[in-house]
Amino acid sequence: MNSGDVAWILAAGALLCIMIPGLALFYGGMVGSRRILNMMMMCFGGMSIVAVLWAVFGYSMVFGNSISGAGLLGDVTEYFGMEKLLAEDPNAPIPAALFAAFQLFFAGITTAIIAGAAAGRMKFGAWMTFATLWATLVYFPVAHWVFAFSSADGSVTGGWIVNSLKAIDFAGGTAVHMNAGIAALALALVLGRSAGWPKSEHTKPHSRPLVLVGAGLLWAGWFGFNAGSALTAGQSAAVVFLNTAVAASAGLLAWALVERIRLGSASSMGAASGLISALVAITPACGAVSPLGALAIGLIAGAVCSLAIELKFRLGFDDSLDVVGVHLVGGILGTLLIGLFATEAAPNRVNGLFYGGGFGLLGVQALATLAVLAYSFVVTWVIAKVLNVTMGLRIHEADELRGIDIAAHAEAAYLSDEEPVELGSPHRG
Repeated sequence: MNSGDVAWILAAGALLCIMIPGLALFYGGMVGSRRILNMMMMCFGGMSIVAVLWAVFGYSMVFGNSISGAGLLGDVTEYFGMEKLLAEDPNAPIPAALFAAFQLFFAGITTAIIAGAAAGRMKFGAWMTFATLWATLVYFPVAHWVFAFSSADGSVTGGWIVNSLKAIDFAGGTAVHMNAGIAALALALVLGRSAGWPKSEHTKPHSRPLVLVGAGLLWAGWFGFNAGSALTAGQSAAVVFLNTAVAASAGLLAWALVERIRLGSASSMGAASGLISALVAITPACGAVSPLGALAIGLIAGAVCSLAIELKFRLGFDDSLDVVGVHLVGGILGTLLIGLFATEAAPNRVNGLFYGGGFGLLGVQALATLAVLAYSFVVTWVIAKVLNVTMGLRIHEADELRGIDIAAHAEAAYLSDEEPVELGSPHRG
C-alpha cells in the first residue's frame, strides 16, 4: 500500500463527513426559524441510520460479488457485518475498511439530500423509517450498478451500468444526485403541499448567512467527494480537484447572472444554489472533461438549474428546498454533458461528441440516466405510499403551522421561539 494514497483517502473521508453539517446548515438556513432543528435532525438522522445499515449489510449489497453475475445486486452475505474487512490485503491499493468508510458517506449524504423535499411537514419517525427503506431498496442496488467494478481477473462481478453498459460516472451523478433528486420528487408528490403553499410565510428562509456557510462547507467537502473518488493521490485526483473548483465557480456566476437579468439583482441564495448546482453537475463528469469542459458544464448547470426551480410552481409540486431543480436537473445535465465534452486527455480516457467520439457515449449516458430515474422514482413512490397508508407521513397541520421543532423534538432553536410543550400531546410526530 502507498501511504500517500491511504493518507489522501483518510483526508477525503473527513472532508465527506464535513458535508453532513454543511448540508444541515444549507438546508437549515432555508427553512423557518421553528423548522431548523427538525431539518438538521433529518440530515444527521438520515446519515446515521444509513451508516448502521451500511455496516450490517449495505456495503455487501453494493460491493459484494453480483448475485448470479446479473449486475443488479451484490451478495448480502459476503461482507455481512464487515468482519472480513479486518483482514489486511497486501495487494489492495488502500485498506478495504478505509474504502468502506469512504463509501459510507456517499450512502448517507445521498439519503440526507432527499430530506430537503419534505422540510417542515414530515413526521421524524416516518422520515427515519423512509430513510431505512430507501437506502436498502433504492440506494444500495443503484450504487451496485454504478460503483461496483468487476475484477480484472473476472473473479468478482460488479454492476451492469459500469461494467456492461460502461457509462461514466466518476463520483455519483447517477447513483447520488439524480437518484436523490428523483426520489425527492416522488416523496414530495406523496406528501403533498405544505400548508398555505406556495405563499405561506412560515416556509420562507430565516437565515441566509447559514445558507452561505453551509454551501461553503459543502464546497470544501465536495473536493473529498470528487477527488477522493480517484482513490489515489496522483494525477487523476489533481485533475478532478481542478475541474471541481472551476465548475463550482462558474455555476455561482451563471446563476447570479441569470437572476440579475430576470429579477434585477443577484441574491445570496441564488449564489449558493448556483454553486451547488454546478458541483452536482461536475460530479459525474469531473474525471472525463478538461478544465474548459468543466467551465462549460458549470455555466450550463448554473443557468439551467436557476430556471428549473420554477418547475415546482408550474407543475404544482412542493419541493420545499429545490432538490429536484438542483440535484435532479443538475445530475442529469452533468451525466449527459459527458457525452459532449468528454476528452481522452482526461482521466477517464474517452472522447465525447465535441472531441470526435460520435454519439455513442451520449447514448450510453442517456440509457444509464433513464434506468436510474425509472427505478428510483417507482420504488420511492411505492415506499412513500406504503408508509403513508400504514403510519402516516404528515405531521398535524396545527404543528406544521406553528413549526415542527416543538412538535417533533420538544425544543426550539432560538429562545424567542420557545413555548410550553405538552409531552403527551398526540400531535407530536
